Amino acid sequence: MEIIILPDSDAIGDLAGDAVTALLDRKPGAVLGLATGSSPLPVYDNLAARYDAGDVSFAQARAFTLDEYVGLDAGHPERYANVIHKEFTSRVDFEPGSVQGPNGLATDIPAACQSYEEAIHAAGGVDLQILGIGTDGHIAFNEPGSSLASRTRIKTLTRQTRIDNARFFDDDLDQVPTQCLTQGLATIMEARHIVLVATGQNKAEAVHQLAEGGVSALWPATILQHHPHVSVLVDEAAAGRLQLANYYRQTYAAKPVWQGL
Repeated sequence: MEIIILPDSDAIGDLAGDAVTALLDRKPGAVLGLATGSSPLPVYDNLAARYDAGDVSFAQARAFTLDEYVGLDAGHPERYANVIHKEFTSRVDFEPGSVQGPNGLATDIPAACQSYEEAIHAAGGVDLQILGIGTDGHIAFNEPGSSLASRTRIKTLTRQTRIDNARFFDDDLDQVPTQCLTQGLATIMEARHIVLVATGQNKAEAVHQLAEGGVSALWPATILQHHPHVSVLVDEAAAGRLQLANYYRQTYAAKPVWQGL
């Protein structure tokens, strides 16, 4: 796990944008994993700007989203299929049908989850997965207590996650769904490269546990300590609890340029 402390969200977006662009340069048909939420937005803004400048194309790429609320109408603006379309995929040149997410409106939820796992496998697996992290250490919607071996499934959201997400629902907690479909921790761990983005002081404890805590279902993101290629991009505020922050800075400053992320 590589911890990179950057000055602000623009710098985070630029470095993550470099990684995605480099991947698509060498593998135009790469498979991307896309997260929703506020943390990845600087990455998507950076990639959209690169597309506008003619520096990157997604025309041959595919993408899979991490999760979806259960029961939100197809046209609901906070349905994650609509959010990722608005925030990113409609701003670049993905081909129609090349971006897929879990079906939160399925009548047979277990079958829909199994089908989603099979679709990711059929596409060859995810080459680069973009992640955020919750204040309680969740990744995707794998809440504290999630099995470290979990696959795509239905989950009940914690009250804290619903409170955190209420800002997207007019600050009305009652509007926030209580259940979701989410890729499991084992599903996420199969991505070949994971880029996790965290900004703000409210993420500092989660980032500390992620990088320096013990691997535990109480902090689901800690499973990433067992992944061979994880890049954690944080701003100074999110790095505020890191005990080895100076070492991470020194390590990144000495990193050979050719390594990239």
